[in-house]
Amino acid sequence: MSIRLKFLLSYAAMLVIPLFLLVVTALLLTVVYHGDVQSLKNAYESKFEGMEERDTRNLIKHTFLQNSALLTDTGFLNDFSADMLQKNTAIYIRSENKELYASDDLLQKKGLIDELPSFTKAGREYEPYRQKYNNEWYKVAQFDLLSKDGTPVSLFLLTKLDPLVHFVRTFFPILFLSTLVVLLLTHGLLTSYMSRRIIRPLLELRRATKLVTDGNLDFKVNISGKDELGQLGMAFEKMRSRLQQSIYLQQQYENNRKELITNISHDLKTPITAIKGYVDGILEGVANSPEKNEKYMRTIAAKAGEMDRLIDELFLYSKLDMQKLPFSFESVPILPFLTDWAEELEVELEKKGVQLQIEMNGGEGAWVSVDRDSFKRVLGNIIQNSLKYMDKPEKKITVNTRLETERFILAIRDNGPGIPPEAAPFIFDRFYRAEQSRNTNTGGSGLGLSIAKQIIAGHGGSIYADSEEGEGTAIYIVLSIEEGAPGNGANDTDC
Repeated sequence: MSIRLKFLLSYAAMLVIPLFLLVVTALLLTVVYHGDVQSLKNAYESKFEGMEERDTRNLIKHTFLQNSALLTDTGFLNDFSADMLQKNTAIYIRSENKELYASDDLLQKKGLIDELPSFTKAGREYEPYRQKYNNEWYKVAQFDLLSKDGTPVSLFLLTKLDPLVHFVRTFFPILFLSTLVVLLLTHGLLTSYMSRRIIRPLLELRRATKLVTDGNLDFKVNISGKDELGQLGMAFEKMRSRLQQSIYLQQQYENNRKELITNISHDLKTPITAIKGYVDGILEGVANSPEKNEKYMRTIAAKAGEMDRLIDELFLYSKLDMQKLPFSFESVPILPFLTDWAEELEVELEKKGVQLQIEMNGGEGAWVSVDRDSFKRVLGNIIQNSLKYMDKPEKKITVNTRLETERFILAIRDNGPGIPPEAAPFIFDRFYRAEQSRNTNTGGSGLGLSIAKQIIAGHGGSIYADSEEGEGTAIYIVLSIEEGAPGNGANDTDC
């Protein structure tokens, strides 16, 4: 049985069972208090009208019909009227448009008396009817009789109705039916509403589950609301989104893995091919002199060293990418640290004919948490990358610093050829080379700047490039200054 049908049956039971019990209870009460079910109508009339019509009819039959002289017996009529007035009922007797008797309550209601119907047939009893007089309602019962001398006489019983009782008596069936209709409509609307609020989200979740089962995650679960189903829908949508993202990342990783294998194969094949060529040359006697033999051996050693460096960089990058390279962080005064590094670098650059210009104008007293060896590797990779592409007669590298709020910024500039605009966004990607020839003299392994980015990310910092083609490239390293360290208030100086 479906949930929708269960809801429909449950709401129907909530409506039918109380109504059934109400009717049964009413019938049982009628039997208890009135003896049989047939008296239900009389009990209803008695409850709302305030008089027993059956007793009144019997009284008329056993008195006035059997002893018509009582119609003119003022003493009896006064007693009878007094008794009926206790039941809020007045008596009026008329004979051929002549008033024979009227209760005291009717003396001031001439208009009501004038509207009473005329005599029709002796012995006839009419069904009571209602008549309005001066915003008051009366129930009128008429009895047509013959007096002792055969004169036609009409006896009227006029019962004043309570406005509320009259309203309920008149409109009770309508009110009951209206209540029943409203109850049915309310239950129907509530059932429909709750079905939509519960069944539709469940159907949407079933559809989404089927799509996920079929491997389709390119959709959105449209379930909103703050109730349990809405929360379930949002949780399912979050799960779907994360699953889709994880699959996308898995595909990205797979594509990167394939690309990595391709690049490694290409970069390793070149030195291996050279080594095999020189080894074959030695074996075949091409290196027939000590000088050639030494040259071949040195070339083989250089290619082997090149392969060793490439493997080391691949291994390092792999550990960084998997976040398995531990960092030994320590707080260092950054300017003295960079000054020592720059002094060592200046000696090496002089041998290569490169001028080093140091402009450390910001960061005095600033302390930064770094792994000394890893950070030096970053600086070394940046310098090596700059040296590969320098093409001007006067080669120059500039190192300067500045403070910006609570960040320390290091800039390393060169006056090389710069980076083409289309290549600038990709220089920190692994194996990317702005110079695509893959010449080891210029292109390198394509991992230097990628390793630098991974290390700086591990330090909680950032690295980016700013280049102008033909003028040179600047690499910026941004690190956070340790909280409470001196130097935060140093003057900012543009690099």
